[in-house]
Amino acid sequence: MHKYTVKELNRISVEEFKQSEKIPLVVVLDNVRSLYNVGSVFRTSDAYRVEKIWLCGLTCAPPNAEIHKTALGAEFSVDWASAPDTLQVVRNLQSDGYTVFSVEQVEGSVSLEGLKLDPAKKYAVVMGHEVNGVQQAVVDASDFCLELPQYGTKHSLNVSVTAGIVIWEFFKQLQPRFC
Repeated sequence: MHKYTVKELNRISVEEFKQSEKIPLVVVLDNVRSLYNVGSVFRTSDAYRVEKIWLCGLTCAPPNAEIHKTALGAEFSVDWASAPDTLQVVRNLQSDGYTVFSVEQVEGSVSLEGLKLDPAKKYAVVMGHEVNGVQQAVVDASDFCLELPQYGTKHSLNVSVTAGIVIWEFFKQLQPRFC
């Protein structure tokens, strides 16, 4: 089998990405402390044309060498903003017509397996701190909580792994005509 070169993959430029159609999804990082996790979320968001990333609370923002190490330049293609208060970002997104899911294990959560999205609607997903998860006030303000089924001994996945799984599922259900 021939392994494709970067040139053969024929990826779009950053300028073309900025102009391209995105899925109606905003990712909110709530106090994510690992810069490598932040960079990984940028890279996944680039791969699946996420509309925007909000970096909230203590989540570090570009420019940063550690973010760049895993983002590999996706911090230049994906739109992002930072804010000190995740709860206010969630409320603003809801005011702008987004349905907000916190990715958290709570009573009454929606299992990723049963998630059904409407491509005509806009969504936001909140990913939480690596140890403490999404802040309770943000969980309480969310429209829904989304949970990934797990069958091993650990109670959670790494936030960048979770983001990858969730973003992929949203992309599959919301992907625009460019695919």
